Amino acid sequence: MAWLESIQKAIEYMEDHLLEDMPVEDIAKEANVSVFHFQRIFTVLTDFSIGEYLRRRRLTLAGQDLLTTDSKIIDIAMKYGYDTPEAFTKAFRRQHGVTPSDVRKNSGKLQSYNRLVIQVTLKGAEPMKYSLVEKEAFRIVGVKREFSCNGEENQMGIPKLWDEVNGNGTCDRLFELNDGILKGVLGVCDGSSEEKRSNKVMDYWVAASYDGEVPSGMESLEIPASKWVVFEVHGPMPTAMQKAWKQIYSEWFPSNSYQHAGTPEFELYTEEDPSSPDLYSEIWIPIK
Repeated sequence: MAWLESIQKAIEYMEDHLLEDMPVEDIAKEANVSVFHFQRIFTVLTDFSIGEYLRRRRLTLAGQDLLTTDSKIIDIAMKYGYDTPEAFTKAFRRQHGVTPSDVRKNSGKLQSYNRLVIQVTLKGAEPMKYSLVEKEAFRIVGVKREFSCNGEENQMGIPKLWDEVNGNGTCDRLFELNDGILKGVLGVCDGSSEEKRSNKVMDYWVAASYDGEVPSGMESLEIPASKWVVFEVHGPMPTAMQKAWKQIYSEWFPSNSYQHAGTPEFELYTEEDPSSPDLYSEIWIPIK
């Protein structure tokens, strides 16, 4: 459970420094993983980004201060990182549905988000089908977009990219280009380079394995040789894929000695109907 404990250690660090400006690098360092992978793991496990978690917790504590202290609203706003009462009131209303002034008048109820504790239940009721695969380096071609490692940006941007490639024929073209090394279209997350890590960005690719001339309007990427853990995913998108990622990080990694290798990971999609209850997909994670 060392892996799980490292994630919890990072959460404890956030809680201990809620009133400070916390670079995400410092948080990820507590978990001993890169910024990219910590943010991805955190979002998969909790369904919200680090920034959203910090906002929710700070506004929860701000609500408690309004109820239990005589501090001025402007002082509470400053305490929890808001430069103006207006900005504080807007964020407070978004979370709680009432204004700070309403709370002081005992009008309305607060929306509380408690301190997060990661717990894992290893019941084995839903077995995970996976295999370990050794694969030589291979090349992909496709389209890519750069996103901030902030979970909110990529959570919105990646579905839009898929809508775009499905709508303009790019996805169909990728199925045609596929050379069979990996039979399907890939959604590739790459935050592995030092430049990406320092700039806190990631590339997301919609691509296919292909070793020929790079088609017009596309780019190419070399995926390094690696040992992979390959998980089967059964069910309609996006629900089945989201469920599988959560199970991988909350159950499989904590109960195995493997670590993420830090190189690109990807989802593999077949040409089947994405809404089909029998849809087959895969998740490929490089391990060491």
